[in-house]
Amino acid sequence: MTEADALTRLRTACLSLPEAMEQEAWGEPTFRVRNKIFAMYAGAGNHHGQGRAAVWCSAGLGVQELLVRSDPETYFVPPYVGVKGWIGIDIDRIGDADLRSHVVESYCRIAPKKLAKLVEE
Repeated sequence: MTEADALTRLRTACLSLPEAMEQEAWGEPTFRVRNKIFAMYAGAGNHHGQGRAAVWCSAGLGVQELLVRSDPETYFVPPYVGVKGWIGIDIDRIGDADLRSHVVESYCRIAPKKLAKLVEE
């Protein structure tokens, strides 16, 4: 899969959510709801992508450790936000349904409750 394909898949998952928008920051696309980041793209050419197209998402307590331990080829601890429990996901190694699931979980953790409720319904 090309990097453009990976980014298209991520955009499809992120921008389908209520009030979600894309904004470039640090030279890469970030996805926000009411100006709060819920997903960050790390391209393969960027030193943060570590040679792979990846997304960083917020995750619940203990989820990062569980995912990284169970599938370290797909999931990793991203720099900067990893200490806050965010997960890094190699987009090429995950299906569309699982990618969307992680994006929705992150969105619901970051979005105002009224918007998150729209997704949960």
